[in-house]
Amino acid sequence: MRVHMLAVLVIIGLAASFRGAAAEYSHEDHIKEYKGTRTCLKCHREDAESFFHSQHYQWQGVTPGLVNTEDERLGKLSMVNDFCTNPSGSQWIGEVRNEEGKVLAKGCSACHAGLGKIPGQQITKAELENIDCLICHASGYRRDLYPTEDGGWEWRSILWKNQEGLNSIARRISMPTRTMCLRCHSASGGGPNYKRGDIEYTLKDPPRDFDVHMSSEGHNLDCVDCHAGDAHRVRGRGADLAATDSPDNPLSCSGECHSETPHQIAAIDSHTDRVYCTACHIPTFAKDEPTDMRRDWSDIHYSTEKGKFTYTVELEKDVVPVYAWFNGKSFAQLPGTPVRRNDKGEITIVLPDGSRDDPDARIHAFKVHGGRLPVLDDKQWLVPIATEEFYAHGDIDKAIREAAEMFYGLEDIEYSWSDTIRYMGIYHEVTPKEDALQCLDCHRPGGRMDWQALGYERDPLEDRLKASR
Repeated sequence: MRVHMLAVLVIIGLAASFRGAAAEYSHEDHIKEYKGTRTCLKCHREDAESFFHSQHYQWQGVTPGLVNTEDERLGKLSMVNDFCTNPSGSQWIGEVRNEEGKVLAKGCSACHAGLGKIPGQQITKAELENIDCLICHASGYRRDLYPTEDGGWEWRSILWKNQEGLNSIARRISMPTRTMCLRCHSASGGGPNYKRGDIEYTLKDPPRDFDVHMSSEGHNLDCVDCHAGDAHRVRGRGADLAATDSPDNPLSCSGECHSETPHQIAAIDSHTDRVYCTACHIPTFAKDEPTDMRRDWSDIHYSTEKGKFTYTVELEKDVVPVYAWFNGKSFAQLPGTPVRRNDKGEITIVLPDGSRDDPDARIHAFKVHGGRLPVLDDKQWLVPIATEEFYAHGDIDKAIREAAEMFYGLEDIEYSWSDTIRYMGIYHEVTPKEDALQCLDCHRPGGRMDWQALGYERDPLEDRLKASR
């Protein structure tokens, strides 16, 4: 009898403990009726003001990580990329339908943490009320695009006509979970895992051998465990990101969670000052869902399956990274400046900075994305494409001319198509140590390292072996 009673008391104690843990993050007692962001602002105005200045809201920021610009604010809103090209203007928000009435696109703001307005530079009441707190902080929150009374569009909870249901969702406040982050970061670029390649929906709760950091069978880390900075400023910057949200608080595997010599094997630890962790610990990426490796906007076709006109895309799965030196800084092709090309004639949209002779550089793993974009014949500027409307009408020339006028204020342009290349850092899908690369994966004839591209005449191990004889 005493044993049964003890078991009951333990169960009751655990239940109370779980309730207490949930209450720590719950807004059950704070939100009686959710009336949009203004409900949050009653207690969290300072938080909203800090978020207003972040990259998640502004989609641009300071650029100390770029070698070809100084003190210039840049980002998604102001750059031309090789995926959907640029989100501003008509690209931002609104429904595009085909002849059958099927919705083809809703605008790039679908992944913006706002309710529909393009972010401004001055804090106002309207700007703060445009922040969508729930998209990052409420479990189970879903939103969709709805017309406004003035003929515009805005993002609203799908429960906006169900006040009781909306109240219930608004009370489920927590720090952002993996699922919340993946809503946007896995879907960006036009399809699941299309853009990043190493941020798949599987990361919601992956097997341990898929990602040892995020697996509940591994370290069970959330994105914010590594990326959360101060005042809504995210830590970490990939090579292809123009802006840096936390320039004084950089993120690195070594020196934080792991020491500079974590292997306890001298031969391996001797690599860490020249080889970054991910080069060995992410043997492949796009392990479940294929990723976009090349997007050709000059080769247009109609997709019966999708019911729209679209670009030609090359998808690949289980991709072996490309390896290059990276010192934390990058070259990025700036809008309104003549394009820079490599020896193959490709426009270098993003290149990591660094070399074998650079003591601050280490060998990193990259996804190298290829593209084909329009370039002005006279100015040699990259031109974005008005992609949203293009999906319905399929006239790529019209889409380019509309974007040139919107982005640069130029009419009657002449342009040609050029190949592009972008280096994108690979940092997720870290395998357990037993699945990391072994010595002979790199140090053998036909291994995965292109030693000449890295600045060596041959495999450096050959020279070490000769010197030891």
